[in-house]
Amino acid sequence: MLPKLEGYAAAILGSLDAAAVAEVARELEVVDATVDTRSDLRAVFTDTAISATSRGAVARDLFANKVVPATARIAAYAALSAPAQDVPGALGDAAHYALEKSHAERYIPHGLSLLAARKRVAGFADAVLEDLPTDAFGAIEDDLFRWARTIEANADLRRLLVDRDASIESRLGITAQLLDGKASAASVRLALYVIEGGRPRDVVGTLDYLVDYTAMARNWRVARVRSAFPLEEVSRQALIASLSALTGTPVDLQITEDPSLLGGILVEVGDLRLDATTRGRLGALRESVANGATTNLLSNRNEK
Repeated sequence: MLPKLEGYAAAILGSLDAAAVAEVARELEVVDATVDTRSDLRAVFTDTAISATSRGAVARDLFANKVVPATARIAAYAALSAPAQDVPGALGDAAHYALEKSHAERYIPHGLSLLAARKRVAGFADAVLEDLPTDAFGAIEDDLFRWARTIEANADLRRLLVDRDASIESRLGITAQLLDGKASAASVRLALYVIEGGRPRDVVGTLDYLVDYTAMARNWRVARVRSAFPLEEVSRQALIASLSALTGTPVDLQITEDPSLLGGILVEVGDLRLDATTRGRLGALRESVANGATTNLLSNRNEK
């Protein structure tokens, strides 16, 4: 099973009771069987020309209102996180994982390499952060950073948390005890899963990795918009819907009015830049005309 998908599913299923986990397991089996037997769906999910974000959006739209929200979220994340050719297999893995979780009194994640374990924790973080507004991300980064420094500064605590022979219950217990009342509920969930889903010897490294990962996630959740004119509420909501579909995550807008754009909007989300401004179009036209003029001039010289 893909590590990120395992972590994501762990976060979703971990918030449900036993009956709900069993329902999700049954529905994921149906989703897996449906994609496996429908050649049209299989073609869409395995098409390498379709972006991962688009595959996730297709899955969200396809399964919305047909299964419980937890099932739809896991199925969509499987379509988003797996390479195109592996999406059907990822859906099957998710169904099998949910089934195992529904039968196990306590599910202990299997050991992974350092990089794979960090990816598993990142998948868990994706699920936790999805449910939060972006203004909560900064506090999570601070909580996790301080907890990492606390572990570094306390030799006894560090020795316990990195001890592979210590029971996971004792390591989870001390983490919950020391963070009680000192960090947000989301931060505590993440810190606990670093113990449960990460590698014991990499607790501090995984916490620092999560700090950077949360900052990057925040960057992708905030769309910085420059508009030549004030945006009406209808336009704002349409833009949010479009950007959310494009990025595969909920998006918050930070809008700045900039009359120098002459018209239209300029949008930046992470490293994605969309220029639909009048100034941008004029600049492109100017460059195109200049290049064309240069080409014509060279052609005329060659003819002479």
